[in-house]
Amino acid sequence: MNQDEMKRAAAEAAIEYVDTGMIVGIGTGSTANHFIDLLAGIKGKVDATVASSEASAERLRGHGIRVLDLNEAGELSLYVDGADESNKYLHLIKGGGGALTREKIVAAASKKFVCIADESKLVDILGDFPLPVEVIPMARSYVAREILKRTGGTPVLREGFTTDNGNVILDIRDLQIMEPVKLENELNSIVGVVTNGLFAARPADVLILGTPEGAKTILP
Repeated sequence: MNQDEMKRAAAEAAIEYVDTGMIVGIGTGSTANHFIDLLAGIKGKVDATVASSEASAERLRGHGIRVLDLNEAGELSLYVDGADESNKYLHLIKGGGGALTREKIVAAASKKFVCIADESKLVDILGDFPLPVEVIPMARSYVAREILKRTGGTPVLREGFTTDNGNVILDIRDLQIMEPVKLENELNSIVGVVTNGLFAARPADVLILGTPEGAKTILP
């Protein structure tokens, strides 16, 4: 089973969490795309969806699935999304695709967050994957200096990339994140930071990993 097939196996297991009449929050990225494509097979079951990016919204609409603005939808029953890294406590790094702020908002508005990934994403210590931070453009240099001072990590501008919100992303390299909740809050306290890609204050509730033997469910 290759990596793509493992992602699909995780997405298939996540479909089991979808109940009739739900409004489902949907994330962004290759694993979330598998979930969207599988959701198309049971689209009559869901009332509507809320997407964390324009790309996901477009894919959902392409399948004839209704997409609502989060303000219309209110509280969501379920949010399904991938991750770039997870530890055993289901603290995540997300934002490799650049949709971290909207993903974090949709996750916060959801009762249950099911994270789907292939088994390579489970790590002992977060930080090998560069941690994305969404930043208001005029604050870029200031925020980079503060990140360096506070974390010792190296902030690198994601070249040629603008978020759906019109902002830039600094990817922090060379981190070993021993206290994810503390670091998440500290980075968010820097003026000019919109949010960062640590999902630790609100971690996933369920982690489904695609493995060569099929999907494996991990609870915190």
